Amino acid sequence: MPGRSPAGPLMKEHRVIERMIAVIKSELESITDRHSTDPALIAVAVDFTRTYADRCHHGKEEDILFRRLAEKDVDPQLAKEMQELIDDHVYARGVTRQLVDANNRYAAGSEAAIDEIESSLRTLIEFYPVHIAKEDKHFFKPCMAY
Repeated sequence: MPGRSPAGPLMKEHRVIERMIAVIKSELESITDRHSTDPALIAVAVDFTRTYADRCHHGKEEDILFRRLAEKDVDPQLAKEMQELIDDHVYARGVTRQLVDANNRYAAGSEAAIDEIESSLRTLIEFYPVHIAKEDKHFFKPCMAY
């Protein structure tokens, strides 16, 4: 449709990710209170992060939007911001891997792993709003000029 931004669907996906971050935040508060968690719930959060946030959402950004922008002569600042977003995606994947490892150890009986689960969840909760704001408020609008 004329006048519709290709960033629109990506921004809608951000709202879904924000809803899951709220769920993760609620679980983090419970973990902090009782110093325990349900490994199955953490596995669901990991599945969402890997499947929806990373493969589906970040995949569209990296495999479609960023790849097409990289083929164009874009403003150096926009190219720098695009690389920062890609670096953010790599960072989130690393935090998610740490969360998986800690959750596996916790499920196997290592109560000490709960601190790492807390740390990884806190990192994701702090990371995603900042990352989403970078894209929604600072990246998508200028990149649509290309």
